[in-house]
Amino acid sequence: MEVEIRHLRIICAIAESGSLTRAAKTLRLSQPGLTAQLRRIETMLGGTLFERAAQGVRPTAFGELVLARSRAVLPAIDDLVFGLRASARNRTLRIGTVNAPLLAGLLTWLEATHPEAVVTTVTRGASTRLVELVEAAQLELAVVGDCPGFELAAGPGVVLQPVASEPVFAMMAVGHPLAARTEVTLAELAAEDWIAPPPDDDRIREYWTTIFHDAGLAIRVRHEVEGTVLLDLVLAGRGVSLCQATSRQSPGLAIRPIAGNPLWYRHLLAWHRDGPFPAVAAEVAEQARRAYDEASRRNDAYPAWLAGDSNRPNAPRHSR
Repeated sequence: MEVEIRHLRIICAIAESGSLTRAAKTLRLSQPGLTAQLRRIETMLGGTLFERAAQGVRPTAFGELVLARSRAVLPAIDDLVFGLRASARNRTLRIGTVNAPLLAGLLTWLEATHPEAVVTTVTRGASTRLVELVEAAQLELAVVGDCPGFELAAGPGVVLQPVASEPVFAMMAVGHPLAARTEVTLAELAAEDWIAPPPDDDRIREYWTTIFHDAGLAIRVRHEVEGTVLLDLVLAGRGVSLCQATSRQSPGLAIRPIAGNPLWYRHLLAWHRDGPFPAVAAEVAEQARRAYDEASRRNDAYPAWLAGDSNRPNAPRHSR
């Protein structure tokens, strides 16, 4: 992870409140969640920012230095964003996405139905960041995702609209011994070296680890990378990984269902209550579902899974 503007805002909020508990309420986070984020920020910056005091927390000398620079930077960034937002609001639809298979189809529909607008896209590694950008009115729409038990939280200004849930599949090189199987088990995957993305605020890696732990197993991550590097290492036979069932088939890549369908991923849309999408909520959600259905044919494994035993377990209920 790299230091982002929101990390600076978190540091300032803690300093201004003088308490992790009060800062967590201001930021609409749980206290354990805020504590975990602070630890990650301190790791990234290379020093302790706050020390516990009788009445809460207070900045360390290093923390004072970071606070001084954060307070100098944030107002300029806010002015920049406000100016850009004002100039672009009436002519641009800004769309954010994680690794979403339905984005291309959704963009085609948006451009056809809003010919007067310039449709732009940005990507972020974690859905949590995209939801924050929607809440700050820096995006009109975001395609995001979460997992059962690790659902996205949104402020009162953001609507989260579920689109589809899909199983998580395993992927490996076609020459890997597990590629000869029609499906693989958690135990078989746990016995392999893994290639996995680093933990992030979306908590997907934590979800994977939890599912394996509940089965009495553990993931042995040998290579912690993401994006095309992750795919390259899988194709090179350096280990196994997990992917969305809608992942695109690549030459040399084997995508296999996991027995019992223990892992799931949910696609959602996020938009601001005061933005342009609430008025066409049903239509945009339907178009997203159609785009997802089209994407479900991007590899051979998922259509076969969908056409399989009708007694397959349904996606687990999400708590939100």
